[in-house]
Amino acid sequence: MRNVLIPCNRLVRLLRVRTGSSHVLSTVGRAVWAREVATWSPLGTAFNTKTAKRLNLFRENVGLFEVPELTSPSGFQRAEAKVAREAAELVEATIGAPTGIQVVQLFDKLSDTLCRVADLADCIRVVHPNPKFAHAAQQTCFHIGALVEQLNTNIGLYDALKRLLHDEAAMASMDEESRRVAELFMFDFEISGIHLPDLQREMAVQLNEDILTLGSDFSKGVNTPNAVPKSVLPDHLKYCFSVDGDKVIVQNMHSDSGNDAIREAAYKLYLHPNPQQERVLETLLSARNRLAQLVGYPTFAHRTLKGTMARDPETVMSFLKATGEGLIHRTMEEFSLMRKYKAKHSPSNPNLAPWDPPYYSAFIKADRFKIDPTEYAPYFSLGACMEGLNCLFSQLYRISLQPQETHNGEIWDSEVKKLAVIHETEGILGHIYCDFFQRPGKPHHDCHFTIRGGRQLDNGDYQIPVVVLMLHYPPPTMTKPTLLTPGMMENLFHEMGHAMHSMLARTRYQHVTGTRCSTDFAEVPSVLMEYFASDYRVLSQFARHYQTDETLPEDMLRKLCESKKLFQASELQQQVLYAIVDQVYHGKHPLGKSTTDIFAELQNKYYGLPHVQGTAWQLRFNHLVGYGAKYYSYIMSRAVASRLWHQCFKDDPFSGTMGERYRREMLAHGGGKDPKLMVESMLQKQLSTEDLVQSLIDDLAE
Repeated sequence: MRNVLIPCNRLVRLLRVRTGSSHVLSTVGRAVWAREVATWSPLGTAFNTKTAKRLNLFRENVGLFEVPELTSPSGFQRAEAKVAREAAELVEATIGAPTGIQVVQLFDKLSDTLCRVADLADCIRVVHPNPKFAHAAQQTCFHIGALVEQLNTNIGLYDALKRLLHDEAAMASMDEESRRVAELFMFDFEISGIHLPDLQREMAVQLNEDILTLGSDFSKGVNTPNAVPKSVLPDHLKYCFSVDGDKVIVQNMHSDSGNDAIREAAYKLYLHPNPQQERVLETLLSARNRLAQLVGYPTFAHRTLKGTMARDPETVMSFLKATGEGLIHRTMEEFSLMRKYKAKHSPSNPNLAPWDPPYYSAFIKADRFKIDPTEYAPYFSLGACMEGLNCLFSQLYRISLQPQETHNGEIWDSEVKKLAVIHETEGILGHIYCDFFQRPGKPHHDCHFTIRGGRQLDNGDYQIPVVVLMLHYPPPTMTKPTLLTPGMMENLFHEMGHAMHSMLARTRYQHVTGTRCSTDFAEVPSVLMEYFASDYRVLSQFARHYQTDETLPEDMLRKLCESKKLFQASELQQQVLYAIVDQVYHGKHPLGKSTTDIFAELQNKYYGLPHVQGTAWQLRFNHLVGYGAKYYSYIMSRAVASRLWHQCFKDDPFSGTMGERYRREMLAHGGGKDPKLMVESMLQKQLSTEDLVQSLIDDLAE
């Protein structure tokens, strides 16, 4: 199963199963704080006021997401049984289909049949407050995952696809997207080793199972606190941490502590090497490498990067090293500034250490810019931010976000809002379920879940996409709407970038709909939205005080943007280090050294602050599980998004001409087209490594 905190990953391999109102307006009252100088739109009202409860005694339960089987937890079993029947029929039809595009269409139908339940279950197991629903959804994820594993080894399906790919005339007769989807299905098939002799195929199946287990074990270890004897700490530090009997429990690195000694102790104790955790990591890396070589790739990184923007690990390493070299001068200047502040704050210990940057970067920003996030929050009520997004999208894409009535049983919490995304001429493009508010037991993470992918139906209609956005904001009250800090507002724009990718894609196949694309491309639309969230022309359209209607003063935004630039080089330099570590771990094996020795060597070479002996940071690096060989993706996505912003949107962030072109050249294709070609088509030039690095450097210089 995929890590639910990584929204763009696939749940399983072959079929990419992944595992998102008028009623509102009629059931909410105007709160006592409502601004008098202007009125909220229906969209703003939906998000700025608390939904009134209403009885559902006489309303038919339509089931979660209007899936009729899902009126109760036991409905997941009925949904599973229906999937199994339909899948069996589609498998039979696919095996017997004549060689041609029909094979691709049947594969996609089979994928869609599984995804429409597995994706939904993957979301519900995370978001539903009822433990019975969550447990039933969890079981469905397991059961459909097992069914997919069976299909991964179905020789009849594999042979049908292989005949198609080997038929040059049939492949030539198909459109580009159909050919790409056929190749993607085959790539996923062969990851299971189905093309190998029996003994090797069994080894591949076992390695896949081992990798899942080892990944789960590593993640558990990442989040396990370190317990150390109280005797190892001096008396003045013993009770700065949780205490359990004669043990001190260190649960994190205490990066925000103003006490240098506490930060140092927490860093060294929390990152103290755990031999068992290191064995798990090294076994996981070895298993991935063995699997990659078994199915025909020199390294796990080569296998993972096939079909991405980067193409191969050589390109990734070239990009990361060049980025690091381009940043190092600014990084050292930033470290020098931190040292000056530390010397004043702690004259007896002025040397800058790896546990210092998080604290001193925040301290210096606060000292220089005197930014209080609570001063900004009144200008960013959630309803106002949603109105701002609606205003932006209406100009860029000619779409509107319209609150919809939800039916009894359709949503899992009364505060979930449903939006229809409606185009001026194309009609409804899709639906977004907005699960934005805190509640007991809800994970504290921002996620995008695909519930149903878009695809062309046999009758010519289009199956519209459905997604869930999960955020973690305080709910509105009768005296105040939900107010967002600048960081929360930026996160909202980021996640809506993912949602628009899903809504605006119009792929023929759901296998490549929206965010179902390479990871280094999937983050481009969301990161691009962060640039809009920092542009005063955009913010001035909606950032108004919820009580006075005063527009956010431009000098407040300027100060905020300047504070975000400070220490951006050193923060990015650290991410470059982590990405390089990820590439080396998933490169040529045997590694020749322990993962700790490798990390120490790379930190000393690429970061600017020396590795601390007796620590093993990589054993807390959970992204090695979900983003193995792909951690570079966010850095590369930011470089591409920066180039898109400066070349296409900076002069006019509301350009409808550019917005339509962006949709046509990039968003519309999802993962159905080579991502590198989509970017080059949009920018009308080939992007070199030097171009990407320069985009990141230029961002720092602005």
